[in-house]
Amino acid sequence: MNSAPHENEHGLRHYLTNKYWVVAIALFCSVLWGSAFPVLKVSYAELGITPDDRSAIIVFAGIRFLLASLFIFAVIILGIRQSPKVKWKMFPKIFLLGLLQISLQYYFFYNGLAHTSGMKGAILSSSCIFFVIVFAHFVYANDYLDRRKIIGLIAGFTGIVLINSGQHFTFDFSWQGEGYVILSGLVNALGTIIAKRLAKEVHPFVLTGWQMLLGSLLLIAVGLPGLKPHALVFTNKAFFLLIYSAFLSATAFSLWNAILKHNKAGKITVYQFMIPVAGAILSAFFIPGERLSLNMLIALVLVALGVIIVNYPVRGQRSEA
Repeated sequence: MNSAPHENEHGLRHYLTNKYWVVAIALFCSVLWGSAFPVLKVSYAELGITPDDRSAIIVFAGIRFLLASLFIFAVIILGIRQSPKVKWKMFPKIFLLGLLQISLQYYFFYNGLAHTSGMKGAILSSSCIFFVIVFAHFVYANDYLDRRKIIGLIAGFTGIVLINSGQHFTFDFSWQGEGYVILSGLVNALGTIIAKRLAKEVHPFVLTGWQMLLGSLLLIAVGLPGLKPHALVFTNKAFFLLIYSAFLSATAFSLWNAILKHNKAGKITVYQFMIPVAGAILSAFFIPGERLSLNMLIALVLVALGVIIVNYPVRGQRSEA
């Protein structure tokens, strides 16, 4: 009986270390994350949530991640037959991770996305990748900023600036919109550094489940006192979108933490360029009034190019695992 979890872990490890499966999983996660942008914008419209109704936005985010955590715990117990228990001494670290990657990240992300377009949000959220590169310079001795990374950062941030230039290249920037989305990328980057280390001590799925549970409860606790009566009345469409958003969060976070544990961060981060690409394209298809313009396309190319340059392996150079 006790051998089952070990057999499942061994089988899962095979897929998480096979280079072809790693590429497929990384791209799958990135497309899932990208699909969140149009899903959330459509959800706001379906639920009648206004950009200034922060309580409703925060509670909606909390419900999403609470459901996602329940999905993950179900998979842990029924699917991979892993114990969801963690040592008490780990809870402060997991709570910090939940505070950063769930509570703060999605407080800024949800409120920011309510004040900007889905396509802008998709591009700006990629700032997390560049923050990770900068933080890694100080955290890992063999992951310093070199000329290649600096060129990649310049290309990426040029794309981020360009996406904020508007349809006619006039700069329109709001701290409650674009600023909040960038801040969500900053706290997510901090969480990524912490998650990389914690995944070595706690099973990635268990880590993700607990961080989502703790983070979601904090979001609900903060937003619930100010929630207006009948602020969140779910239609069938809104309920379906909620279930999907919870599913994508549970799946993408769990799988990403798993491949992050078993692979070098530099080798898989490159595939996150698909997040803004998928987000912008799907927003143009599903959000009324949004379309792909020339500067959006140029910005997508620059951001993708920046991430590729930053993560492209240099012959003879080893990156931090």
